[in-house]
Amino acid sequence: MARIKGGLNAKKKHNRVLKLAKGYRGARSKQYRVAKQSVMRALATSYAGRKERKRQFRQLWIARINAAARLNGLSYSRFMYGLKLAEVDINRKMLSELAVNDAEGFTALADLAKSKIA
Repeated sequence: MARIKGGLNAKKKHNRVLKLAKGYRGARSKQYRVAKQSVMRALATSYAGRKERKRQFRQLWIARINAAARLNGLSYSRFMYGLKLAEVDINRKMLSELAVNDAEGFTALADLAKSKIA
């Protein structure tokens, strides 16, 4: 019985990795062994980056809410506590949009939070 060589499958695997490494500098885009290491690292970093992006956006929203709350005489934590007591369920993303684009609406929420705390 004739032996089946695995050259085609290996070539496919190599080409798949080299395609992902396209645009990398030097041997990282030409040699399979080096490209494989770079691609593995890049994929791991991109996965971690997708998680980190969510953290960074939440951080940004909180900073915006805090700045707007302080303009209305409240700290971020007091503002959020007042909204919780008032049973206002708006997420931080929408609160930051209000803070940036609708100052009057945010002021109304801040006044509501103040009244519930006091």
